[in-house]
Amino acid sequence: MYRDHKPSGRKILLSILTFLWISSCTPSAASTTDGTPFPPLQIESVSSNIQPTLTPFQPLDASPDPYLALTTPQPQPTFTPYPTKYVPVEGLPGPSNIVPSADASVSIVTNPLTGLPVSDPASLQHRPLAIKIANSPDYIRPQSSLTLADVVYEYYIEWGDTRFIAVFLSNDSTRVGPVRSGRFLDEHVARMYHAFLMFKGADPRELNYLQATDISEFLISVGIGSCPPYFIGPYKRDSYNNVFFNTTKWAACATTKGLDNSPQTINGGFFSTEVPQSQLQATRIYSFYSVYNYNYWEYDPATNNYFRYQEAKDMIKGRAESYEPLSDAQTGLPVTAANVVVLFVPHIFTNSYNAEDEVFNIDLIDFGNAIVFRDGVAMPAYWNRTERDQPISMTHLDGTPIFLRPGRTFYQVLGTTSTYTQDGTDWHFVFQTP
Repeated sequence: MYRDHKPSGRKILLSILTFLWISSCTPSAASTTDGTPFPPLQIESVSSNIQPTLTPFQPLDASPDPYLALTTPQPQPTFTPYPTKYVPVEGLPGPSNIVPSADASVSIVTNPLTGLPVSDPASLQHRPLAIKIANSPDYIRPQSSLTLADVVYEYYIEWGDTRFIAVFLSNDSTRVGPVRSGRFLDEHVARMYHAFLMFKGADPRELNYLQATDISEFLISVGIGSCPPYFIGPYKRDSYNNVFFNTTKWAACATTKGLDNSPQTINGGFFSTEVPQSQLQATRIYSFYSVYNYNYWEYDPATNNYFRYQEAKDMIKGRAESYEPLSDAQTGLPVTAANVVVLFVPHIFTNSYNAEDEVFNIDLIDFGNAIVFRDGVAMPAYWNRTERDQPISMTHLDGTPIFLRPGRTFYQVLGTTSTYTQDGTDWHFVFQTP
């Protein structure tokens, strides 16, 4: 009932076009050739006048820590719902656990999700909201309130499409959306941020799973009535893609329903305005999920932000790639991020039935490879999830913490077998799964 199925012909066409696009457009000199997700030796430049850059995921030779091994941990054929192992690096400082204070006498209160000070400490006195936001079909753009979210994850759902899950803590909005259906990955995000999960139904396999977890009381799906505060938006289009959420009315609704909406203790992470040292420059970050969904982020040194550009048309019938800026219908602002983090995460199926329908379990557990982009530079990294009920953290390859720029962080979730190339200061990522 809730699936976003498209005709089977599109699935076949998508597979053919994606194969042809990768074969014809990816420069052979810079492509992964052995089936591994990362180049075995180095990222080579596509341009002949650019020298090859440093080896991206080569840990220090002298390190005794087995966690720093080059090989990405491969998923097992069974689904593991939360972390099972982690080899910590000793002697590292830990992020602060922050419980926002309601005391008006406190001069500076920092949002633990962004590292930014907030003018009103009361704005943090609630449980975060993780809201599913559509990125397809194309006519739903521009979406509402992506620029008000503190953290956003984008991930592949099925049939070439992606979806956002945006975490709100410091900002309210009268219109967030359009709200769409839930996926298995949403459990991880909801747990990490102690969040209510706002979504518009789900496939029965995913919905039954979510409802059987110990966070089921925090699942807030679309229903009848004004509580929860979902509503039909102002657009003249099908109602399925025209449902929005009003966060300003949620606190009263949560009280009415007797839900725990208290402020949560969340790891604050590491933030700094100091520009990190890196020999890897990054002006544009391209993510190609499919011929139907591709994007890039462009760095603006004047604002220290990356600006989002989304595909303007599908790459079918001989069409070349084409982009347009992604904006926010609620604020009128361009969608930006202080940090863009590419995560390489196992995408697995629990059975052949799920594989046929592309019902992925995206295992954001334990640790994996990543690349952190901020201030126009790139840093090869590891993502770590040491506790299932805390956000992931980022470390350098030697295990020391990576400091993000204060502001919004946007995570691009890719499969572990995804590939990437570097052309000067442009980075190109191509989504793939085993």
